[in-house]
Amino acid sequence: MNNADPEQLAQQVRHRSLRVRIMLFPEVEILDFAGPYEVFSVASRVAQRDGLLPHPAFVVEAVSGSRSTVSARHGLGMVPDVDFDDAAAADVLIVPGGVVAQPLNDPASLGWLQRACSEAGIVASVCTGAFLLARIGLLTNQRVTTHWEDIPGLRSAYPELDVVESVPFVDLGNLLTSAGISAGIDMSLHLVGRILGPKAAKATARQMQYAWEDS
Repeated sequence: MNNADPEQLAQQVRHRSLRVRIMLFPEVEILDFAGPYEVFSVASRVAQRDGLLPHPAFVVEAVSGSRSTVSARHGLGMVPDVDFDDAAAADVLIVPGGVVAQPLNDPASLGWLQRACSEAGIVASVCTGAFLLARIGLLTNQRVTTHWEDIPGLRSAYPELDVVESVPFVDLGNLLTSAGISAGIDMSLHLVGRILGPKAAKATARQMQYAWEDS
């Protein structure tokens, strides 16, 4: 990762739109992806509506190995905006979870993810996306979390990690991990609060009609 953090991005967003890239892969959990996509998209609209910024706060894009339709969990087809070759460096990179067997065993996906993480200002995983970050060596001995059902597996596979439970997310500054599925929404709202301010995060949650209090 580069040296940016939410506080630095809070300065940069005053001058330009921040790039939010969300990884797509076969069997990705729908809300792991769609929750953060909705949060950053709505936050961008709310910030302009409320006069906080004269330009969109975030440009949100889905990234996959190709622009072909990706079959997510439960058979939902999703079309990426860009592929690995065309994706610009992210200010915020979101790595969702779900069934992560395909990216875990795909050198192209792991190679892109490693490069993307090295260029991103902030990297955040949702659910079993933590396994992907651990696989590329981004998670080493940090405090992390994942879906409650996968905590034993993450502890077993990566015993050097301090895997905690019963928290919606763990924020280490420019590296975050969240628990499963809807917890990605909480983590994303938290990031909006750190970048645009708590009022913008609360306005975003209200616009989404999502009951939320930052932890």
